[in-house]
Amino acid sequence: MEELKTTTNTVKMTSMNKYSLAAMLLAGAGFVAACSNQTQKQAPGQQAIPVTTAPVTEEVVVGMDSYPGNVVALNETELRAEVSGYITGIFVADGASVSKGQKLYEIDRTRYAADVEQAKSNLAIAEANLARLQRDVERYRKLAEQDAIAKQTLDYAETDFNNAQAQVASARAALTTAQTNLNRAVIIAPFSGTIGISAVRMGALVSAGSTLLNRISSVDPIAVDFPVNEREIPRFNALRHSDAVVRDSIISITLPGGQAYSHPGKLIAIDRAVDRNTGTITVRASFANPDELLRAGMATTVQVRRQSESKQLVIPYRAVIEQLGQTSVYVLTDSSTVEQRGVRLGLKVADRVVINEGLSGGEQVVTDGTINLRPGAKVQVTQSAEKK
Repeated sequence: MEELKTTTNTVKMTSMNKYSLAAMLLAGAGFVAACSNQTQKQAPGQQAIPVTTAPVTEEVVVGMDSYPGNVVALNETELRAEVSGYITGIFVADGASVSKGQKLYEIDRTRYAADVEQAKSNLAIAEANLARLQRDVERYRKLAEQDAIAKQTLDYAETDFNNAQAQVASARAALTTAQTNLNRAVIIAPFSGTIGISAVRMGALVSAGSTLLNRISSVDPIAVDFPVNEREIPRFNALRHSDAVVRDSIISITLPGGQAYSHPGKLIAIDRAVDRNTGTITVRASFANPDELLRAGMATTVQVRRQSESKQLVIPYRAVIEQLGQTSVYVLTDSSTVEQRGVRLGLKVADRVVINEGLSGGEQVVTDGTINLRPGAKVQVTQSAEKK
């Protein structure tokens, strides 16, 4: 009996434990559900994304337009042999500075000097023959007045005299040609500048009109050519006639190594026509080059200072989003959300850019945090870019 009683009590206790466990599980589930409902009531509808903004300001903009430039000599020419022969003299070192009229090369002058002497002799003979025929004509004319000779004899004498005059003119021309060839056997500098590396050496045989001896170019001043869009022609026409270009250093250049060139430029020429293929026109500016830092053929970057005539809308450049050739910005709305708006960019000035279309003054644009944004996203402005 005692055993049966003990067994009955054990069964009762086990049953009670089962009921207690079930009750506890139900209570726990209810608590979790209550907490979940409470959490759902407290969570906001959308998480605010932290961003930094900057205002759209209005100001007069002073910036630099950049163009690819190429250094060219204002005077440059090829030195070619004008007569044939062997090089008998080179009187200048490669790459040296030369003065106008300086002797540079000499071609064997022996033959040309002989031609001059022969031409002088031929001219002397022709002049002597002319003088003799002139005396004959004068004598025959006096005899003809007295009917002492036939008229035909006078006619022949006058014809011979005219032919002799032509022979004298021809002999003089031959002398001029011979003297010119003799002079051309010596090549001189046509202007002051720098000569290149010689293409011929002593003893080389050169041909008239075809053999290149060297090149010479002026170095100070020197010019830089750069292409500008055809829409900018009125602006550069105005700069061409402005005295302030040099005084205010409106045109400057940067050397290939990134070093700024110390001398300002002056606009001296605009090409005659626009390139139909590119829609650009070549503009030429001259620069002082006393230290010969600029060399013909050198690539440079030309900067032309631009100042807006009126106030422009300006924003930090880092606010601009570039995607598939389109530019846009995120604009802060009154409801602390953002909208993505397309913009048209203007002149870039350091870390800022002019906005030609798409924004209004006083609006706020997102400068940092745009990577996580989508149109309509709720944002929280953590710091204004003006305070950075």
